[in-house]
Amino acid sequence: MNSPHFSDQDKTYMALAIELAKKGRFTTAPNPNVGCVIVANNMIVGAGFHFKAGEPHAEVHALAEAEMKAINATCYVTLEPCSHFGRTPPCAIALVKAGVKRVVIAMVDPNPKVAGRGIKILEEAGITVEVGLLATDAKMLNLGFIKRMQTKIARITVKMAASLDGKTALENGESKWITGPKARLDVQYYRAQQSALLTGSGTVLADDPSLNVRFSELQQAPDFSDEIKASQLRQPIRIILDSHNKLTLKEKLFGLAGRVLLVALSPRDDLNALNCIAEVEQVIVKDDGHGRIDLQALVTLLNDYEINDLWVEAGAKLAGEFFNQQLVDQFILYQAPKLMGEKSRNLVNLAHFSKMDDVVQLSLQEVTIIGDDIRIISDRK
Repeated sequence: MNSPHFSDQDKTYMALAIELAKKGRFTTAPNPNVGCVIVANNMIVGAGFHFKAGEPHAEVHALAEAEMKAINATCYVTLEPCSHFGRTPPCAIALVKAGVKRVVIAMVDPNPKVAGRGIKILEEAGITVEVGLLATDAKMLNLGFIKRMQTKIARITVKMAASLDGKTALENGESKWITGPKARLDVQYYRAQQSALLTGSGTVLADDPSLNVRFSELQQAPDFSDEIKASQLRQPIRIILDSHNKLTLKEKLFGLAGRVLLVALSPRDDLNALNCIAEVEQVIVKDDGHGRIDLQALVTLLNDYEINDLWVEAGAKLAGEFFNQQLVDQFILYQAPKLMGEKSRNLVNLAHFSKMDDVVQLSLQEVTIIGDDIRIISDRK
């Protein structure tokens, strides 16, 4: 692998590949988002992105467009070309067969099945390989995939909505709506990029949410890509923590298509007779010693479902437990210019702190005005 020396043209083409990769953000999971651009004689002769698991990868789409023009061309790809036979054949071999001369890769694939093997195939075929161009930008495309490949645990985002005085509902539980319509549309945009949405049975029983992505609302997002149709949208898996099987199974979410994981401490005996639109599976997780679902065990188990990005929309108690157990990677708070009073319900129930050194410290990433509200994005330090 050569010591990288990238030109301004190299940066331009890789930046285009990164933009192409973003087009798969609503469809590719559990696979990573990948974009590819093939250049010959300073002209783009092929371009593509990975759209859906099981379908051709970005390099295959770009090579199909380039055809014979790929011979002696340079390939720019946001993630190391795969080297193993999975749902599709290895892209590294496809690039070798196409006769490309140089491959510029933004970052090495964190998947242990690849992790340098794709680069090795290319180099052994005499292809010049250079790695590291716009690596930080490429990493941002697949934070959840990278974390799961490295730790076998999804990247976890907790999303909440609150008033300026940090309240999420009135004392009687009423909470519709704290934030305005534009903020709720924004939530749809973020939901659509998740592998799974998680909440507790208390929230389901109180609010009867759908916990799905509404395509008509997603279309209104400023960053929405027109090439995706409603039928192509990947609905995130809905995960409901129902420790003691309190759900009636008549809730709204069971009447909507898509997968539902019911997480409990013990099996219920009425699932076999359940006749609903949703594809429902019960998952039994061990007790944490306090009559609750062991969250550490749960997030480890979810790797079996290839969940890269887990979006938590829950009440103060469950959200607090994710924070208390240091499971939160990102916290997104939509805050409305309202004051709800001291008896209203708090944002997050955290452990008691007696020293400022012990409080949960987050790293502020972004503050954005969304309609009449603000969106605050913070990452775990």
